[in-house]
Amino acid sequence: MNKEQRFCQSCGMPLTEDVLGTNADGSKNEDYCMYCYKDGKFLQDCTMEEMIEHCAQFIGAVNEGLEKPITKEEYIGMMKTYFPQLKRWRQTLIVSNDEDMNAKAAIKREESELVSIPECEQARPKVNPALAGVKELIAKMADKLPIAYISSVDQDGFPWTKAMLKPRKREGIKTFYFTTNTFSIRVAQYKANPKASIYFCDAKGFKGMMLRGTMEVLTDATSKEMIWHKGDEQYYPGGVTDPNYCVLKFTATDGRFYSDFYPRSFVIE
Repeated sequence: MNKEQRFCQSCGMPLTEDVLGTNADGSKNEDYCMYCYKDGKFLQDCTMEEMIEHCAQFIGAVNEGLEKPITKEEYIGMMKTYFPQLKRWRQTLIVSNDEDMNAKAAIKREESELVSIPECEQARPKVNPALAGVKELIAKMADKLPIAYISSVDQDGFPWTKAMLKPRKREGIKTFYFTTNTFSIRVAQYKANPKASIYFCDAKGFKGMMLRGTMEVLTDATSKEMIWHKGDEQYYPGGVTDPNYCVLKFTATDGRFYSDFYPRSFVIE
């Protein structure tokens, strides 16, 4: 059986034994090619964007293996989506839940990568411009988009997704409140398994935001009164005390967004 195809975790080129990079002790490195990594060090001191520009010049060689040639611009677009998944460029954006929308975000690299980064570089992380404004984007999508999609897990471990009216209330970008029916399948699923996700989609702007976390079902009077709106009687005839009216409290832990042709993961603290 053939081994699964591997790719350089720096430039994305296919990895074979004859192009493997080397570790500090001279042994073969299984993650990087010889053009990116030698003697335990990267050969280029560059950003991900600079590496993409470097690789784009080889579009001719790329097209030799394709039935339908692609343009250099198309290749760059593909790399912008693919490269953030490579080990060298993989980053997690730490987003503060502080209400101050001007709070600074920091990049936290995986511990495995910190070993190869000088301490001076660790102290001054380079923030990718594509990561800017994540907090503002979450808040804007949650407040402006009329529909949100929430997902639960059924008894067989399969996801269930449902369109909901936008959150009635949010606390920063970590906690969101929705209204729903107490006797719904969704509530039963959340009570059995609180794992959940919510998704906001801006089709016109070609942006998507997924938040992952847990969902709590609240039936206490304070919570129900907190997000009750005039006119909700059309959904819950019994008013705010209607037994079929409850609150879903979603608490986010992390997520992933797609904007400006960049997919990025982030953690909310």
